[in-house]
Amino acid sequence: MELDEQTRIELEAAAFRKLVAHLRERTDVQNIALMDLAGFCRNCMSRWYQEAAEAKGLSLDKAGAREIVYGMPYAEWKAKYQTEATPEQQAAFRKHRSET
Repeated sequence: MELDEQTRIELEAAAFRKLVAHLRERTDVQNIALMDLAGFCRNCMSRWYQEAAEAKGLSLDKAGAREIVYGMPYAEWKAKYQTEATPEQQAAFRKHRSET
């Protein structure tokens, strides 16, 4: 299917919003699990968002970008939902990081 640029951008934006909404709902999915399985997490997404804003000449700090992705301040999300990573998760994370 051939898409014009504006339609492509709108579809990509809609898919991103759906992914963010899904991750906000799935607070049981820890960032380390996302990193181990997919190679990215909510923090990666917030960094990409911040980088995109900066590329457009917009000032968006790390905390602001994280709040956009998490739907709340990062410290609040961590306090409510983040659990301690298991030794197995930590080992898998280190392994994947050393492979990239």
